Amino acid sequence: MLDELAVDNLGLIARARVFPGPGLVAVTGETGAGKTLLLGALRLLRGDLARRDRVGPDGPEARIEGRFRLGSEEVVAARRLGPDGSRAYVDGSMVTRRVLEERLRSAVEIVAQHEHLALGREPALRTIIDAALDGPGRQARDEYAAAWQRLRNLRADQAALGGDRRSLERELDLALYQAREIAAVGPAAGEDSALSVELERLYHAADIAEALADGHASLTGDGGAGDALRGLTAALQRAAAFDPSLAGVAQRADGLAAEIVDLADDLRRRRDETDQDPAVLDATRQRLAALSDLKRKYGDTLEEVLAFAAGAQARADRLTGLLARADSLAADAAAAEGTLAAAGDALTTARSAAGERLARAARRHLRDLGFRSPVLRLPVTPAPPGPAGADRVELLFSSDASLEAGPVGRVASGGELSRLVLAVHLAAGAGEAPVVAFDEIDAGIGGATALAMGEKLAALAEGRQILVVTHLPQVAAFADTHLVVEREDSRAVVRRVENAQRLEELTRMLAGFPASERGREHAAELLEAAAARRAARRLPSRG
Repeated sequence: MLDELAVDNLGLIARARVFPGPGLVAVTGETGAGKTLLLGALRLLRGDLARRDRVGPDGPEARIEGRFRLGSEEVVAARRLGPDGSRAYVDGSMVTRRVLEERLRSAVEIVAQHEHLALGREPALRTIIDAALDGPGRQARDEYAAAWQRLRNLRADQAALGGDRRSLERELDLALYQAREIAAVGPAAGEDSALSVELERLYHAADIAEALADGHASLTGDGGAGDALRGLTAALQRAAAFDPSLAGVAQRADGLAAEIVDLADDLRRRRDETDQDPAVLDATRQRLAALSDLKRKYGDTLEEVLAFAAGAQARADRLTGLLARADSLAADAAAAEGTLAAAGDALTTARSAAGERLARAARRHLRDLGFRSPVLRLPVTPAPPGPAGADRVELLFSSDASLEAGPVGRVASGGELSRLVLAVHLAAGAGEAPVVAFDEIDAGIGGATALAMGEKLAALAEGRQILVVTHLPQVAAFADTHLVVEREDSRAVVRRVENAQRLEELTRMLAGFPASERGREHAAELLEAAAARRAARRLPSRG
């Protein structure tokens, strides 16, 4: 359930912190006071898309936080709406809106006042019926989905063949040629850069050898640096024999002389190793040319060339497999169509049974809500196969058996639509989520029917939390927690009412103003009637 809800700067609500409590929670208030903003906050917490125009005037950002208790687990969710968009949080950590939606959407269900529009749309009806499938029915749905995917894959393979085997064979030959041409050269990533440096060295090998020889001669020749350092070392060593403080200087000179010897040996070795073979130069030049040719055809870098080779080989493997299967594809597709047809028949049968169960339960709820002999059918009829099944689903309704049943939007009035939405959701298990919110679905009804709706909602709230935004005192009288949204100047405030304050709010809803003595008597009578109905149904009363 929703333990706590905090709202800051959302539309008309400057700041609100409410503790809804378990059971049935009624949200009431004058028209335009901002009642539906509380459900708007709940929508945001379950991951619905955010609208920037919902940010109020008290700053650049709206903030919504909710603490949910789901079984033994506590979850804290938050949303921030600002100029830079929306941010979502779960248990203090920033997450994507999609993660928030996956975390809480199954825990919070919202039934809007225009939900009857969805009852006229086939995808929504199919979703409602599929939620009522039994175990074999769910298995039939899964088997149909697998059969549909297999047929799609086979048809995609057939489309890839396109009836032109020769063009596929030409494409295969090209892919194999490209992969083999690159493999024959065998490039390595970065090899061309290293070869460019090597080629530059080979081009100037003679100049390099000559420079190394000159350097070696300057170190080892008569009068060269080596002779000079050896003379310097001998002189310093003689001086150090008389002045010990010069011993360090003499050692430095001796070290330099040794370094000169090492340097001379290194120059000689490098001169001897300098490769001046024209054949090596030609081979390097040819290798670099081969790599450049690959880059000209297949990519700006050798990394791209290697990636192209991998793609060409994968393409060749796919085409090889496709051509190998070409002769069997038609037979495989025909078999898959047969499997899909059988799976579609099984799913249609399962949906028909679920639709009948739902219709019976919904008719029972409709009778409880004031219809004497309502007609509600959910026929499932065969249709061409599609991703969701091989059937068509519709909802036919009439308020009385003497009237012809028809599509919802054509035959139901406003008050009938409100009761129909509630009955269908009750039949489909709308209360399966631990938190269910109804947003003004009681339009167009009143009197005994409104009392019946309140009683239904109270029954639905047994063992879970039901929030209902309502303008009907008959519904609010059944609430375990009563929240009132009121306007103070240009802002809305939310407060919990109990005892005398609750009686005052119900009086306002009944009589139009809270000071009416006669209205207060009617409100007290209404509370007594709701309590009596709860007692008759053995429903717990928390309010």
